[in-house]
Amino acid sequence: MRKLLITFVLAFILMPLAALQAQAKSETAIFAGGCFWCVESNFDKVKGVTETISGYAGGTIKNPTYRNHVGNQEAVKVSFDPDVVSYADLVATFLRSTDVVDGGGQFCDRGDAYISVIFTMDDAQKQAAETAKAEAEKALGQKIVTPIRAFTTFADAEAYHQNYYLGQNRVFTRFGWIKQADAYEDYRQACGRDARVKELWGKAAYTTGH
Repeated sequence: MRKLLITFVLAFILMPLAALQAQAKSETAIFAGGCFWCVESNFDKVKGVTETISGYAGGTIKNPTYRNHVGNQEAVKVSFDPDVVSYADLVATFLRSTDVVDGGGQFCDRGDAYISVIFTMDDAQKQAAETAKAEAEKALGQKIVTPIRAFTTFADAEAYHQNYYLGQNRVFTRFGWIKQADAYEDYRQACGRDARVKELWGKAAYTTGH
């Protein structure tokens, strides 16, 4: 009985420590790659990614919204376990899922809000991103125009943007009165995202069908 009690007490004491250790393994990466619905969908399928949040990054205006996020890029905050996937691998995946030779936007979405950007949280991420970008540039055989910028700001997008690609509510779109998830798939295909990434990267492309 005493042995059982000691075991229970130790388990109770060590439980918070285990929780802290698990929390300590979570790191953050932020990527802008055109439509944040698509970037979120891509990273949700990467092993080691624990959470994705669509939002607006890099701007200076307070409380950016979908209707007013001038100076920001649509971006995704990626939480990941570095014991499962490295930051460098996430950068490599990101580069191979975007049009890295297009500096005017991404796919059918044009303008500064939709350009691709790697936002680094510290010097270690900056170095890893620069190395991954150089390796990707060599593999591609073309100059990659995706900039690497120091992180400044990130604001969560509106609730209806989060996990948009999974939504089951019906929405009215140019494709008709259809489920949100179906509207997303139709948009992604019409925008030519995956087709362009495959054209650019060949077998190295990372798409939803990867």
